[in-house]
Amino acid sequence: MLNVEGLEAAYGDSQVLFGVSFEIAAGEVVTLLGRNGMGKTTTVNSIMGLVRPRAGRVVVEGRDVAGNPPHKIAKCGLGLVPEGRQIFPTLSVAENLVATAANRFGPPRWTLERIYALFPRLEERSRNMGNQLSGGEQQMLAIGRALMTNPKLVILDEATEGLAPLIRQEIWTCLKTLKEEGEAILIIDKNVDALAAFADRHIILEKGRVVWSGDSAALIADPVLKDRYLHV
Repeated sequence: MLNVEGLEAAYGDSQVLFGVSFEIAAGEVVTLLGRNGMGKTTTVNSIMGLVRPRAGRVVVEGRDVAGNPPHKIAKCGLGLVPEGRQIFPTLSVAENLVATAANRFGPPRWTLERIYALFPRLEERSRNMGNQLSGGEQQMLAIGRALMTNPKLVILDEATEGLAPLIRQEIWTCLKTLKEEGEAILIIDKNVDALAAFADRHIILEKGRVVWSGDSAALIADPVLKDRYLHV
């Protein structure tokens, strides 16, 4: 589904990514882990075209899209739930969802009705403006908006940051449902134990480099690894 090969990126003269490589298969759930400032968001932004890579390839189903404008990359089947949610504050919940609706790859898997079934709270608040929602509701809306593009891969940057524990659990339940339905997902989040419960593989970044990758069993079994690369 997605192959990232030798990705390098910088902000001005400050290089952030140094040859990041990984892949995600169709239907696979992969996490991108690491402490703050290690290059996770830059990796996502480079994949999505929000940061132009200095080198490397971003291959979506055999097509190298590295350096393309974000809207062209999104049309290849990548849906982003950005850090900070970035919903449209003066549009209603329903308008936020309909605004991004797309159907490029056959019959749509995700419709307004299916999003409401996944997040009943959004249906209850469908006429409320985006800026009238709680943080958790905004995150549900951001996920629903990404799904309405009917993507082949959903990318979540800081999936549950700043959310109350009950809302976090609701988001994890949603992501488990998406996995069961065969959705490919790339997740950035700090809740390692919750991620390990359902993700297929994990990738750890340290100072812009991949320093470890493996499955949940290997991650859980190695407390030294978690202390070295994930704990503040």
